[in-house]
Amino acid sequence: MQPPFRLFGAELSPYSVKVRSYLRYKGIAHTWIPRGPAAQAEFQKYAKLPLVPLIVGADDVAMQDSTPILERLEAAHPAPSITPDDPRAAFLSSLIEEYADEWLNKAMFHFRWAYEADQLWAAKRIVDMMTEGAPAPDRRPIEAAVRERMIGRLSFVGSNSLTGPFIERSFRRFADLLEAHLRGRPYLFGHRPALADFGVFGQVYELLSDPTPGGILRAHHPHVVDYVERMLEPEPQGEWDPPEALAPTLAPLLQSEVRVFLRWSAANAAAGDAPYTVDLDGAAFSQEPQKYAVKSLAAIREKYRAAKRDDLDALLGAEAAAVLAG
Repeated sequence: MQPPFRLFGAELSPYSVKVRSYLRYKGIAHTWIPRGPAAQAEFQKYAKLPLVPLIVGADDVAMQDSTPILERLEAAHPAPSITPDDPRAAFLSSLIEEYADEWLNKAMFHFRWAYEADQLWAAKRIVDMMTEGAPAPDRRPIEAAVRERMIGRLSFVGSNSLTGPFIERSFRRFADLLEAHLRGRPYLFGHRPALADFGVFGQVYELLSDPTPGGILRAHHPHVVDYVERMLEPEPQGEWDPPEALAPTLAPLLQSEVRVFLRWSAANAAAGDAPYTVDLDGAAFSQEPQKYAVKSLAAIREKYRAAKRDDLDALLGAEAAAVLAG
């Protein structure tokens, strides 16, 4: 893939804004193309799946799926690196990016489509994208159809009347822990963004843009709000922090919400094709298996085995380390 790139995306897609933030950080020439009617023919020419982000190079090589996109671009454009120098921190960055993509996304989708105010706001923005700002005779039926379709997809991320409260509690704990961690540094691993920052940013950017979770963040998490603003146009501000300096505020996040994510991920991988229920700190969490998460757990386990050290396990905690060990 050769720049300049065309990045087909959507402001409501956490994975699209994740890739856009990365390209901006790297200073890689690109054009942001909102996925609307005007771009549909070109999008269909290159897309294997009807999903954004889609990135197309000047050589007409195309890719989808945000993490492989970043990994491939990072190999071709290694500076400034998004991989911390310390192997332990490099692994933790990959793990937190995985947590954001697979677990924090549940909170993003849940809040957007479980609350009426958020549903109405998101449906309006989606129809704006679909119509590219052109006036429609009556938008209400279109917005209603969007709402109905997306509410019906809540089960795909495991959100329902029983799991919803747990998803919300998990998000609030994550936001509290992230707020504490960002009081001492501009990015998750110090003074320059790592892979994890792009994953977390994509989800929190969307949460901040919606009425209910955005209200929570603005009321209680000023450092998180500043972080999202910073990640729109990220810049290096210094060097990486060593894991020992990160540990006082990073270990609680790893041993709380990332641990919960890994317990869910292990249960999801063991479920096969059948719906499953897993106990998450006393809450029964039930959903249909997510096949992509099975592959990504296998990949993160390989990275863990390559980085394995006793002091890494001390940061992770015993349960998270056991899941990663397989």
